[in-house]
Amino acid sequence: MTSMAELEPQHFLWTVHDGIATVRLDRPERKNPLTFESYAELRDMFRALAYADDVQVVVFAPNGGNFCSGGDVHEIIGPLVNMDMKQLLAFTRMTGDMVKAMIGCGKPIIAAVDGVCVGAGAIIAMAADLRLATPEASTAFLFTRVGLAGCDMGACAMLPRIIGQGRAAELLYTGRSMSAAEGERWGFYNALHAADQLEPQAMALAQRLAAGPTFAHGITKTQLNQEWNMGLEQAIEAEAQAQAICMQTADFERAYRAFVNHAKPVFEGD
Repeated sequence: MTSMAELEPQHFLWTVHDGIATVRLDRPERKNPLTFESYAELRDMFRALAYADDVQVVVFAPNGGNFCSGGDVHEIIGPLVNMDMKQLLAFTRMTGDMVKAMIGCGKPIIAAVDGVCVGAGAIIAMAADLRLATPEASTAFLFTRVGLAGCDMGACAMLPRIIGQGRAAELLYTGRSMSAAEGERWGFYNALHAADQLEPQAMALAQRLAAGPTFAHGITKTQLNQEWNMGLEQAIEAEAQAQAICMQTADFERAYRAFVNHAKPVFEGD
């Protein structure tokens, strides 16, 4: 296992405290767009998290009142116009690899969304496990508005699972903004909070998850993602095996001992 607390990224902000990592894109003057470099660095960070023992939960937070404005028009979209097919495919595979790294990192990810959350920013929120937002959050999968298909970075697979096929189809065909109220009503957002309460509420949720049982949370994340590709009988068997593994952990025994002694269990992640 490795430590991530000392990570010093070049293209986003990063802090780790009490097992909770906070990530922020760091271009607030432009509503935090992504670049080729930030995509790659985020991908590498989430890949490394799978082997980190000092991070239990990730909060992807806004910066300057906005979450993310998607790919930078000048630094990404402009250069893409001049690339050949091989170069374009390398780029789209890299962006998809960032999403796969988020899914495969083994840690719950909480997206705390304020203001603009569009394009690849909306994908990052979608790929998180839990999503909180302010009433001012505006979320759009706006790929068709720049002449592209809505099927970007897993959107056609993941968004219908969250909000339903018809609603996802509308957003992906039209590229229109989904209001925060719609997002909460449709199940995209777990809850809405006032701007001054968004990050405190996200951290409170992160602290609850970081308190454990963290090994079991990693199993839950794995099963939530893998079982979409299983039949019911496969899923039930996979969960039987997963739960049997969790029953071998010390945290399971700690919970039992605490219950017997009328105490609250203190989980340690093993």
